Amino acid sequence: MRAVVYREYGGPDVLRVEEVEQPVPAAGQLLVAVRATTVSTAEMAMRKGQPFFARFVSGLRRPRKPTTPGSELAGEVSAVGADVSAFEVADRVVASTGAGLGASAEYALLDAAGAVVRIPDAISFDEAVTACEGGLTALPFLRDAGRVQAGDRVLVNGASGGVGSAAVQIARHLGAHVTGVCGTESVELVRSLGADAVIDYRQTDFTAMGQTYDVVFDVASRSSFGRCRPILNPGGRYLRTVPSLAILGQMLWTRWFGSRRATLMLTGLRKPAAKAKDLAFLMDLLAGERLRPVIGRRFRLDESVAAHRFVESGAKQGSVVLSV
Repeated sequence: MRAVVYREYGGPDVLRVEEVEQPVPAAGQLLVAVRATTVSTAEMAMRKGQPFFARFVSGLRRPRKPTTPGSELAGEVSAVGADVSAFEVADRVVASTGAGLGASAEYALLDAAGAVVRIPDAISFDEAVTACEGGLTALPFLRDAGRVQAGDRVLVNGASGGVGSAAVQIARHLGAHVTGVCGTESVELVRSLGADAVIDYRQTDFTAMGQTYDVVFDVASRSSFGRCRPILNPGGRYLRTVPSLAILGQMLWTRWFGSRRATLMLTGLRKPAAKAKDLAFLMDLLAGERLRPVIGRRFRLDESVAAHRFVESGAKQGSVVLSV
């Protein structure tokens, strides 16, 4: 089978499409024929070996083993191992592979008891995998870390990307008043997703407007707790998706001092059972037309280098989908 592989850290050019051995499902596993996966900013960081302290797990100078990127996939069950009763061959499924990656390939192995659920009949593979990429980050951040409730005021910084576009819609679903921050070219998109207010960051500094919020979800990670603290209401939370020494220190400090909190979540490392529950919830939102997946561009598997370059350019709206 074909798979995207990298053996060293670096830019998009380290990626290669290679012929590798097709896996065989063991007991409790599924073999899925991948139809669609995504290219996310988180994968860019892993491919580059950033932040550096992550290399203590993956390998200091280079990855300890050849790595196939891709942490979300949608496809059809091709084979099932022994002791699998929840899925059958030809089932349409969407899944998160987590830290193991491996979705940018023609086939992928999954644990049947892991973060995998069936796709509703009316939903395409591209739509399902897009909801998986953005929703599996946005939902736990807003619901669990932000504790968003009806009537809260939520600001999403980076509202036009894969996670941000999902965050705007999920915050609205939770009953919040939502302000989206994005570039000029994305203002109408973010407004169409249900944002109550949209701020063009090229024209206005959202931290200098005098408006306060219960939650600031910094998806873009281009601001900071220090800059956003004055616009947080008492008891408010600043949520950040990208780890740094600064946010780790602020999490410890704000846990004990003051009412405003800085929070980082590593949503990709959550337990598979929790992800599966959230995936089922996201598929219900899709089926009920309460979540609109935003697909910015599509690439083929053999265009992975171009897809990674496009994501790194910062020009994408919504998710970038690889069609396999």
